[in-house]
Order: sequence, then C-alpha cells, then structure tokens
Amino acid sequence: MLEVIGEFLTKTGYAHFIRGFVIEGAWKELVMILLACLLLYLAIKKQYEPLLLVPIAFGMLLTNLGPTGLMSGPAKEGAVGGLLYYLYQGVKLGIYPPLIFLGIGAMTDFGPLIANPISFLLGAAAQLGIFTTFIGALLLGYTPQEAASIGIIGGADGPTAIFLTSRLAPDLLGPISIAAYSYMALVPVIQPPVMRALTTREERTVVMEQLRPVSRIERIVFPIVVSVLGILLVPDAAALLGALMLGNLFRECGVVERLSKTAQNELINILTIFIGLTVGATATADRFLDPKTIGIFVLGIAAFALSTAGGVLLGKLMYKLSGGKVNPLIGAAGVSAVPMAARVAQKVGQSEDPSNFLLMHAMGPNVAGVIGSAIAAGVLLSMYS
Repeated sequence: MLEVIGEFLTKTGYAHFIRGFVIEGAWKELVMILLACLLLYLAIKKQYEPLLLVPIAFGMLLTNLGPTGLMSGPAKEGAVGGLLYYLYQGVKLGIYPPLIFLGIGAMTDFGPLIANPISFLLGAAAQLGIFTTFIGALLLGYTPQEAASIGIIGGADGPTAIFLTSRLAPDLLGPISIAAYSYMALVPVIQPPVMRALTTREERTVVMEQLRPVSRIERIVFPIVVSVLGILLVPDAAALLGALMLGNLFRECGVVERLSKTAQNELINILTIFIGLTVGATATADRFLDPKTIGIFVLGIAAFALSTAGGVLLGKLMYKLSGGKVNPLIGAAGVSAVPMAARVAQKVGQSEDPSNFLLMHAMGPNVAGVIGSAIAAGVLLSMYS
C-alpha cells in the first residue's frame, strides 16, 4: 500500500516541479504559468478580446502544469493520445482556418467596402508589415518559409497565420499562432500609439460623408465576383478566400438563413474554443522561452506596427488628395482583425471628437484587410511551398 501511495505521489505535478527545480530548472514552467495568468487578467479584467485570450491563456496554463499528457500523441500503436493532441490536428492540418473564415464571412457586412471601393487600397497598404518583415526575417537568417510565416503575423489574422505556417513552417506553428492571436487580442493596445504618432489632431477629427446605400443585388454579386477574380489571380488563396466569400454569400442571399446562423454562431464559437485552447497548449516552456521564439514575437509586433503604419500613411495621402475628406485613422483598420481594428479607429477618432462616428467607414478597409491577408498568404504559399 505504501508503495502504491509513493508511486502516486511521484507522478503528481508537485513532484514534477520539485524534481524540476532541483535538476531540470522548472522555473521556466512557472514563468509560463505566470504569463498565462497575466493573459487571463488582461482578458477578464481589461477585456482585451476575451473570446481569444481566455482559451489561449487557459491552454497555456494547462500545458505547463506538469506531465498532463494533454498534447502528447500515442506512445505506441493502439495507444490513445491526449485530448488536445487530437483537437490540435485541425490546426496542424490547416482545417480550422478556412472554417473560421466561413464564419467571419457570414458575420461581416461587406456593404461599407462595396459602397467605398477605394477602401481596397487601404487594405492593400496595411499588408506592408507582412512583406517588410518577411524581408527583415530573411536578413536575420530565417529560411524563406519561416520568414513568410513570421511576416504573415503583420496581417493581424490568426487563421491566416495558422493556415500558411502549417504548410510552410510547421515547426513554428505554436509560437507563430500564439503571436498572431495575442497581437490580434492586443489591437486596442498596440495600434493607438502608432495611429496618434503618424497623424495630427486636425486629421483625426475629420468627419467623413455618409456612405451610400448598397443594393441587395450588389451584396449578392460581390462575393461571387471577388471569388472568381481573386482565386484566378492567386489559386493558393482558394481555401481562405473561397470560404470567406461563401460565408458572406450565406449572409446576403437570403435563402439559407439556417446555414448563415450556424456559421455565425455555433460553428465559429466551437472553432474558436478548439483553436484557442490548442494553440495556447503549444506554449510549452521549452519551446516558448527560446531565443528563436522570442525573435518571432519581436518580428511579429514589428510586422503588426508596420501594417498599421502602412494603412495610416496611405490614409494621410488620401486625406491630402481628397482635400481633407478622408480621416487617416480608418487606414489603421486595413489590418485583418475584424471588427477589432475598426472599433479602435472609431475609439481613437471619438477621443478627439465625441460626435465623430468612423466605424462604418473603417469597416471598409477592415474587410479589405481580410481579403488582402488571404491573398498575401496565397502569394507567399505559391512562391515557397
């Protein structure tokens, strides 16, 4: 009996940490546990995109609580792996990202983009961070596949980052996924300083004209046309772009309401839990507290800041060319974090003028950013796969 109790005690997480401190340096796992708790604090107390950060942080917490085996594959043929190992296959194989895009398409109103097609240019400009960081990562010694996967973080689009990385640099899938989703969640923290640094108060207080109404036929035709033109241009973007446009067609056609509601609610909520929890569970201490991983996070935030700057700078040019009719803040929404980036543009604008409403104007570049990041991923995939 004592032997059984002794064997049980040696298998506990407490024993794991005691052994680790003496022999293996388990302080790293404690650092990860504290980091997970910090992210939970930001998600719950500060409400920084809790739908993303809560599952990510809790997955990070679970994977660092000793030898749980949650992310372990089968030890031998016929054995059973951990729960999160199997859920993670949808991330690893690139299955979840297009399905997330299906839900995003069903949830998103493309009307502001259709009403103001020039928003496509702001969405394109906000991809600046992807390609500049790609070049920077190459110069720092990363392979082209790794550099492409790091650069895509600049699109502020977690599903796209997962999709591209799972095909080009699967070894970096964990840190890149966490970096992409973390920066998506921290859009309200990262973007405003860049936006204020690059604009004047006069520019931030511009009140834009109301958008024109968009007809139902325009809304139905738009996803079909974008699918045809975009996929013919970049066939490797078909999975992401096709799913995004199908979801939007569900929303707008008016004859598949059940499918649209399922994509907007049950499907995307389930996938958010699966992706967040399993992506967080990849943040083991040995992988995360590594110079290469730290480099990914530094390059990732640079990519995100540069993408924000690219959109704002083109917005400033439009402000000049339009005679002061375009508020440059909407350019920051050209990153793919829908609708977070648009809400940040609205918030920064209202901090200068409480009567100014930029949300719908910012949604145009925001939707364009989703399309742009999918196409950018397709371009990089076609070049380096």
